[in-house]
Amino acid sequence: MHIIQEEIGLPIFSSQKGSTGDDSHKVFSIAPLPPGYGMTLGNALRRALLGSLPGAAASSVRIQGVQHEYTAIKGVTESVVDIMLNLKQVRFRKHAKDSEVITLDVKGPKDVPAADLKVSSDIEVLNPDLHLFTVEKGGSVTMEITVDKGVGYIPASENNKKRHEPGLMYIDAVYSPVERVRFDVEPTRVGQRTNLEKLVLEVKTTGSLTADEAVRFASQLLQSYFGYFGSDQKPVEPEFMADFSRAAVQPMEDVGSASSGAPVKESYTPIEILNLSPRTLNALINAGVGSIEQLTKCTESILSNFRGFGAKALDEVKATLATRGLTLSDESEE
Repeated sequence: MHIIQEEIGLPIFSSQKGSTGDDSHKVFSIAPLPPGYGMTLGNALRRALLGSLPGAAASSVRIQGVQHEYTAIKGVTESVVDIMLNLKQVRFRKHAKDSEVITLDVKGPKDVPAADLKVSSDIEVLNPDLHLFTVEKGGSVTMEITVDKGVGYIPASENNKKRHEPGLMYIDAVYSPVERVRFDVEPTRVGQRTNLEKLVLEVKTTGSLTADEAVRFASQLLQSYFGYFGSDQKPVEPEFMADFSRAAVQPMEDVGSASSGAPVKESYTPIEILNLSPRTLNALINAGVGSIEQLTKCTESILSNFRGFGAKALDEVKATLATRGLTLSDESEE
């Protein structure tokens, strides 16, 4: 284990749902981290989340009787430019990589939402209530919309240079399935070390994938690039490499809940992280109890036999462990 992890313990990764209350919006946190690692990880994840995840978007539209975006459509309230801007806001979930043409055929009078788009089983409209345009009485609109799968943002001008056809109007394609990413680096401490960091990462997606899937994809993408720097080679100083395979992972809403039924796996965390009083901490360390794993294996009678460890210290330890969903060993197990 890396020397820093020996001092501060393995980081705990947790998450909780955001303000929307669904899986598209979550707040993740990981702590404790060595100094500087919060900004390093936060910047890398934010860049990957915003610019490297695949998604689906409308890339072009062909409207019957319309040759260019500056044409007015008889019987339609909105201009063609406004219709294209509204189509740009339609969020799709698409499984296949190939492009697909969807259609829209409506007659007025009617307010046309995205739900009226005729799509195949491979495509799902995620915001069906989005208003596209209004058709007045006697008016009608027939159009074909191309839906592509891609990465990032591709302006209409770039597609227009590759393929120019009369009547085919290109739309600025926003493929990114992530709407918002923000992160904060907060100070945290373990025992006497007060210069450690906690990374808090907030992720909001369009719904085409969950926030968990987005973070997992971004992490795997970064790992694939870091692999070029020799991850397949033998470690230079293997005894100083961090081993996070046993790091605790849990939903943030379960943290501190003794009734959740799933204790926090802090078996490899130094006892200092419990922030016990100096008298209690010193008594445990002097007795050879240096980790939470060792502490949870002790019974009340064992602790009571430690020098300088009284009833108040016992109550403090039991209360502190309970806030983390942990308990002392049962006397019957001895």
